[in-house]
Amino acid sequence: TIPNACIGVSTYPEDGTDIGTLLRHADQAMYAAKSQGCQMWELYQPEMGKVSQERADMERELRQTLAADGLQLHYQPQVLSHSPHVLYGVEALARWQHPEWGWVAPPRFIAVAEDAGLIHQLTAWLIDAACTQLATWRKQGLAIPHVAVNLSTNNFHDPEFAPQVLACLQKHGLACKDLMMEITESVMLDNSPATLNNLEALHTMGIQLSMDDFGTGYSSLSYLHRLPISELKLDKSFVQDVGTSSAASALTRSVLNI
Repeated sequence: TIPNACIGVSTYPEDGTDIGTLLRHADQAMYAAKSQGCQMWELYQPEMGKVSQERADMERELRQTLAADGLQLHYQPQVLSHSPHVLYGVEALARWQHPEWGWVAPPRFIAVAEDAGLIHQLTAWLIDAACTQLATWRKQGLAIPHVAVNLSTNNFHDPEFAPQVLACLQKHGLACKDLMMEITESVMLDNSPATLNNLEALHTMGIQLSMDDFGTGYSSLSYLHRLPISELKLDKSFVQDVGTSSAASALTRSVLNI
């Protein structure tokens, strides 16, 4: 795997006259660079201090919320297009309602979880909570085919990730086919041994993998040949115009045929 770097720059004496202040401001600039993507750099600006403080506040609150089991899961039903009354599955969506900030957008707190090293704890909670709910529905006699969860690329860096998922399913008396894992193209681009081993192990276990936001960014048909993908989720930029745009309709039909 090729390493990536983001750089924050502060200058003397404009941004500080002592080493502690300069390093703190450079650190704030570095986080601003990370928010823009990989291989970026930023010069320190005074307003970055506010952004840095907001991020630190969110990290602290997220840690406390995870420790108190304070996140929620909302479930989005998935139906068959030719039989809208037939349930295909449900997708578990993590939600955070903060007592002061209100609803915090998932991209915001998930990005903080990844940067702060909390993503493994968050994902463990997510999978356990989703399995708990599915097992409860089954006991109530509800025929829910499977539950889908969204994963971060960082989850696949843990060599023990696949065994941990299996242990969670067994704990709740569920089969591997009861869980669908949604991954993004960043997982496909990650050639680390741990990631590839986890993907293969999950597939061998019988857990289905879904490719989210397919058709954008670096998505490539070669990945469909190389990786054990069971489902494609077309990016909304194609789907939202499928009824009015002949180009969107043609693209969608082509992917479905593939």
